[in-house]
Order: sequence, then structure tokens, then C-alpha cells
Amino acid sequence: MKRLVDKLREKHELAPDEYGALLTMRNPQDVDYLMSQAREEAQRQFGKGIYLRGLVELTNVCRNDCLYCGIRRSNSNIERYTLTREQVMDCCEQGHQIGFRTFVLQGGEWGEERSPWIAEIIAKIRQRWPDCAITLSLGEHPRETYAMWRKAGADRYLLRHETHNERLYSLLHPSGMTARHRLQCLDWLKELGYQVGAGIMVGAPFQSLKTIVEDIQYLIRFSPHMIGIGPFIPQHDTPFRRFPAGTVDMTARLYAILRLALPQALIPSTTAMASLSPDSRLRGILAGANVVMPNLSPTDTRKQYALYDNKAALGAESAQGIQKLADELATIGYHIEWSRGDHPNAKQAE
Repeated sequence: MKRLVDKLREKHELAPDEYGALLTMRNPQDVDYLMSQAREEAQRQFGKGIYLRGLVELTNVCRNDCLYCGIRRSNSNIERYTLTREQVMDCCEQGHQIGFRTFVLQGGEWGEERSPWIAEIIAKIRQRWPDCAITLSLGEHPRETYAMWRKAGADRYLLRHETHNERLYSLLHPSGMTARHRLQCLDWLKELGYQVGAGIMVGAPFQSLKTIVEDIQYLIRFSPHMIGIGPFIPQHDTPFRRFPAGTVDMTARLYAILRLALPQALIPSTTAMASLSPDSRLRGILAGANVVMPNLSPTDTRKQYALYDNKAALGAESAQGIQKLADELATIGYHIEWSRGDHPNAKQAE
């Protein structure tokens, strides 16, 4: 197993069965070696600084009906909200005063009639804080919409592909949504000059070792600037409420494998990781992750952005807990890095 880890670090790619071996190995010493090599590679690329992204959850209104998601269109048990322009700017103002230099505007997928409104907010943030990066995570849209947002000043776009496997994608999403279109959106985003993030849910219903390996191979081919990976966590108002959650162990292994395959990628230790257990975010960093995303959203809307159950929203997961986060990072020898944290090969919006 150590030979495979060394091969991956040197060549940045393995055969499918070799990925499978790393994902299923049981010897704790072999797992520790994988983690240590990924951690060493992350430190070689980025040092021991962990980048912060300030998350602003714009809305829990969504036109889609994805079977795993708590804000799916057909869920009538949640109170819908949309932040005002003023609320969004207030969130960013508070974040900028703390020291954040990246804002992530995330939300359910709206219809195209709201796209100009998003462009206006992007432009206002760009004008008010020209030193900051603007990241969007707003789902699938036409190429023209992505171009408008890019022109308004957006730098990055996060769009998890969820799975490269068309059959599995169809089991996770309603009819009318396809893996092919999701991947097309990612291609458009790259063509338009965004720093692009893709990724998967680990332990999603009906996922197999084979589909995980396919996703590793896709990510290596696509070579995103950012890789968003977190464990599946069921939400009680969805059809998948009785499925088991993904595991921290498998998620951490994927962080490590993808760190070695794509050494310069920006890899968050995600909110979903932090939601499974208190130390999971640190475990993600020790597996090669180098980004965390504290929540800048108004406290009275965070519970309504209910993608999954028991979402971490307190302590170091909130902007108010930044000192606590810094203290936690210090226990493993890391510190907060306050810069924008662009990918080394990224272009910035003008």
C-alpha cells in the first residue's frame, strides 16, 4: 500500500483497481501513511495556513427536487427565505471587518429571472471590496448567465458534479436533470475563466466503490481549481431520510487521494464533515484539506438552510467563533491564512 501511495504522489494517477485498494485498505499504518503523505504535500504547496471562505446562504428557495436535499422544491415543512441585498452586504461587511477576503454566495437554484439581481449584488461586492474574491454556488444555469455573473465580477464557482455516473445521477435527482448537463455546466464555467470547483457526496445512496473511482478519474481529467467533498448526511424531510450517512474515514481518504493526485487544488474540510463529529474538520485538514468555510449568514436563517440534519452552525462554524477556530487549528500546528487564497494558476475577475 505504501508503494501505491508513493506512486500516486509521484505520478498523480493510478489504475482503477489501485484506487480501490487505497479506499478499502484496513491496516491502520497504511491509512496513516496515506494521510501523512497527503498532509506533507499540502504543506509543501500551501504551508500550514488554512484559507477561510465566508459563507453567505442567500436563499433556501430552489426550483429542483433532488432526492437528498432538505431544501428541495417539494419540501413543504421548511420556512422559505431570501436575504435582501442589504442583508447580503451586511454579512460581507461583518466578514470583511473580521478579516475575510473571500465571500461565497450559496443558495438554492433559482429561475433565470433572478439572475440580474445576483449580478447586481456581485457588482456591488466587487465595487465595495475590490480586494476580495467572490465565489458563487448557485447551481445549473445557461452559459449566458454564468457569463453575466463573471462579467459582473465573480471569480469562482462551486458546482459539485455529485457523480460522473449517469445511472447513479438519475437515482439521486428528478427526471429532467442529467449528469451530462451538470458536466456541461462545469465545462462552460472553465471556459469563462472561473476558478471552478467540482466534487461528490461520499456515501450517497446507491453509490459504489466503482462509481467513487470513476469520480476520482473524472476529477483528475477535469482538474478543478477546488474540490468540494463531504459525507452524505440524510435530511428528515427527504425520500433518503432512512439511508445511513457517509463516513468521516472514507471522506478523509478521498481528501488524501485527491491531494496527492491534484497537489495544487483547494480542498475544503467541509461543513458536513464538521457536522458528523467535533474533530472531523481537523481530521480533514490532517488528510490534506486546506480550506474551511465559516458561516457569515444571519443567525436567524441558518437553521432554515437545512440541506441535511444536524448541520454544524455554532461555535467555530460561525463567524463569531473565529478565535475558537484559530485555537483549534493551533492544536494541530496550523493557523488561519487571511489572504484570498486563489489557486496558483487562477485568473482574477476584473
